[in-house]
Amino acid sequence: MTDAPVIGVLALQGDVREHLIALAAADAVARPVRRPEELAEVDGLVLPGGESTTISKLAVIFGMLEPLRERIRAGMPAYGSCAGMIMLADKVLDGRDDQETIGGIDMTVRRNAFGRQNDSFEAAVNVASLGGGPVTGVFIRAPWVESTGTDVDVLSRLRNGTVVAVRHDRLLATSFHPELTGDHRVHGLFVDMVRASR
Repeated sequence: MTDAPVIGVLALQGDVREHLIALAAADAVARPVRRPEELAEVDGLVLPGGESTTISKLAVIFGMLEPLRERIRAGMPAYGSCAGMIMLADKVLDGRDDQETIGGIDMTVRRNAFGRQNDSFEAAVNVASLGGGPVTGVFIRAPWVESTGTDVDVLSRLRNGTVVAVRHDRLLATSFHPELTGDHRVHGLFVDMVRASR
């Protein structure tokens, strides 16, 4: 497909391969991104799930943190799932003192809000602007959104009202892992966002 956007997946730690597969299924050209020169070549970026403090430390070690912040500030579309949501948050609760985020979304998230690994669960999640019924949300040591700024659109809440998906302009974030389900609609939404931004 000639108009397929080139979308990177930050490949420092986490479920990189699954996002690459989901993006390709959603008609994007998907590439791993580890270095600033690779970041410069993509139209958009996925920040995968994994361990947010580890991703933060590796972003500093690989010289990626400031280039990521600069590209986000300059309007590059980005999508963060789970740990990626934490990385896109302006404020983090229960984070480590040395934890850095990229920021960009005016929201406060709570790390590991749903509990430990053995508290992981799946739930049907309705996501605004996605047709075809609910997606399966896979929640693994997931964050949730405690609060958002007025310009942030809440796309999804669990039945108890917990916010688990948001969008702010060209930035998208989910508490859950759609890349683990074989349902590529969330990635399709992000690919459409990237295509519209070009």
